[in-house]
Amino acid sequence: MLNVDPEVQSALADGRPVVALETAVLTHGLPRPTNHGAVLSMAAAIREEGAVPAVIAVLRGSLHVGLSPAQLAHLAEELDADKLGARDLAGALASGRSGGTTVSGTLVGARLAGIRVFATGGIGGVHRGWQDHRDVSSDLEELARTPCCTVSAGAKSILDLPATLEALETLAIPVLGWRTDAFPQFYTRGVAALPVRRVDALATVAKLCSIRWGALAQPGGVLLTQPLPVELALDQAAVDEAVTTAVAQAGAAGIRGQALTPYLLAALAELTAGASLGANLALLDANAALAARLAVELAADPPTSPTTAP
Repeated sequence: MLNVDPEVQSALADGRPVVALETAVLTHGLPRPTNHGAVLSMAAAIREEGAVPAVIAVLRGSLHVGLSPAQLAHLAEELDADKLGARDLAGALASGRSGGTTVSGTLVGARLAGIRVFATGGIGGVHRGWQDHRDVSSDLEELARTPCCTVSAGAKSILDLPATLEALETLAIPVLGWRTDAFPQFYTRGVAALPVRRVDALATVAKLCSIRWGALAQPGGVLLTQPLPVELALDQAAVDEAVTTAVAQAGAAGIRGQALTPYLLAALAELTAGASLGANLALLDANAALAARLAVELAADPPTSPTTAP
């Protein structure tokens, strides 16, 4: 049920850099035809930095790590594709369904294939209102069990971000800020009240990953967060106001679970007059390029197994 594209398989066998890409952004996260162009643009950014893109999805009951252009184009137009987190993969494989993988679903594919770097937009986390109904993304658990560095623009702005950072700490997932001291908030650059460990060189990130997965034999992942450039980031106050409005609308409509994030992102695009969509596309490309450069660093100095003292 696991189908690894020959180009991806060859690159992994040779120790060349590979970057995983999700497909929930293709099937549920972006409007058509923007969805297809966005994934193609991310893949191109990865190749420009010297790495191989591995787009992960489920097609007719088979988990694919790497899609052909025709497969990607077909999935981009498939209106009844499922949204597949880690918990949903077995059901899709058993029933022969097709779907786009979320962060957690993509990390499962990356782990099975042995891919160490993954680029996405923003991770899921602890949703607002979790005190009344526990709504925590499976992304966090999968980040904690998969030896992969996820490159993102922090977490989605629709979340309870302080609670999400606390959850990441509880799960012992290192959170790094790429040339920033603040946890990025997807469309915005973040606030000083949510600090992260700043890193200014990819060699430092690669060394941290190598030690974590090699000398320390820790299986969990690493989260490398990158904020949008100042000129592309949206105004913090405006986004906060739009998110508050969108969350209230979702609550009034009774929207929860897997349907909540796509609803909120679409509502934000409308409330910000399309500005959030432009920012989303920009951060996807930027994260893909950064992930590829990190994959090149890791390929040059891969993790080594821990040695046992005599």
